[in-house]
Amino acid sequence: MDLFDFMREANMEKESPLAKRLRPTTLDEVVGQKHIIGKDKLLYRAIQADKISSVIFYGPPGTGKTTLAMVIANTTSSIFTSLNATTAGKKDMEEVVKQAKDNYGMYQKKTILFVDEIHRFNKAQQDYLLPFVEDGTIVLIGATTENPYFEVNGALISRSHIFRLEPLEKEDIKELLKRAVYDVEKGMGAYNALIDEDALDFLADVSEGDARSALNAIELGVLTTQPSEDGKIHITLEVAEECIQRRAIRYDKDGDNHYDTISAFIKSMRGSDPDAAVYYLAKMLQAGESVTFIARRIMIHACEDVGIADPQAIQVAVACAQAVERVGMPEAQIILANAAIYIAGAPKSNAVVNAISSAMDTVRNQKTGAVPPHLRDAHYKGSIELGHTGYLYPHDYPNHYVKQQYLPDEIKDMKFYYPTEMGYEKNVYDRLKSFHEEEE
Repeated sequence: MDLFDFMREANMEKESPLAKRLRPTTLDEVVGQKHIIGKDKLLYRAIQADKISSVIFYGPPGTGKTTLAMVIANTTSSIFTSLNATTAGKKDMEEVVKQAKDNYGMYQKKTILFVDEIHRFNKAQQDYLLPFVEDGTIVLIGATTENPYFEVNGALISRSHIFRLEPLEKEDIKELLKRAVYDVEKGMGAYNALIDEDALDFLADVSEGDARSALNAIELGVLTTQPSEDGKIHITLEVAEECIQRRAIRYDKDGDNHYDTISAFIKSMRGSDPDAAVYYLAKMLQAGESVTFIARRIMIHACEDVGIADPQAIQVAVACAQAVERVGMPEAQIILANAAIYIAGAPKSNAVVNAISSAMDTVRNQKTGAVPPHLRDAHYKGSIELGHTGYLYPHDYPNHYVKQQYLPDEIKDMKFYYPTEMGYEKNVYDRLKSFHEEEE
């Protein structure tokens, strides 16, 4: 590297975004994620001992996936190289593998390959890496915002440790913001800025654990705010609010947040918590989730978790689905909220879903036998000769019920539906119980 190249790189580093300049170079500088890099944790010990094996870092944006990769790069004695899956092709991968083989063959040095956005690699690209990960030619470090169990080759996952990074805690974000404002060497300390405590609290809160978002906001605030009479740049709450105009909703309609949020929505309705249900509904709507998708989930939930305990729940859900298609947003949010709150408050029973699950399992796994002769179709000539006789018509008997066998002989004593005593289903429970008592 000549003097010109050195000066150019130095200037690029100086002008790089604040989030990049503040990126830690050692484990001790990393903020947050103590559940995986606390001093007693496996990952911390592996990095310190330079014994890192293939890993995949998985978590939301701004939680430190690339940061941990760079810390490993700064501490390892192995050759460290990186690819971005959004731009890298097979030739790039082939070149990395070739260099890795040469480095080990000539210098006995392992190669660590960091693949950012690894979920962007297609199956063929992931398959190409597999044998070289397996034989130790490369140690793979993948970073992804998507659930790797959905997006990454199962064989790669089985050969890697999966570490989930969580959104940073509010106090972690505040610590990073203070570094950003007051650190002269890496941060913006040379600008002679100050940040008020309420501004710190605000930025740490609205960034929702995304360090990059918070640092970008503070950088914008320092660079665009004029010094006061005392010569200092004051980052007040008003300045902070201008830098982040709106709370970012962490939600990817095709990714992990989509599944986590709809799961929380359904479980809140199942748990009879209308406040949580309407909160997750609002989060999905604010992020632009399809109202028809939400309505379908409500219909499924009405049958799966309310069932016969409140037969009107499915009617409410179906009416909701029809109404949102006709009305559209923004008014559809009221219709969806009406259905979600109704179902959250309804009595719950999963007896129906248990019944069909048990019946399906029996059909799949047991010899179920033939339909009893007296239940077979008797509306055609010759049915009597075939023995399709003996059916007892329930309406001819008291209470429109008569005991007779309906299941095939092989499973005639099996029971699938166990009604609960919740809501309306208690009526069903009592009625069926009375029939059985009459038989005894």
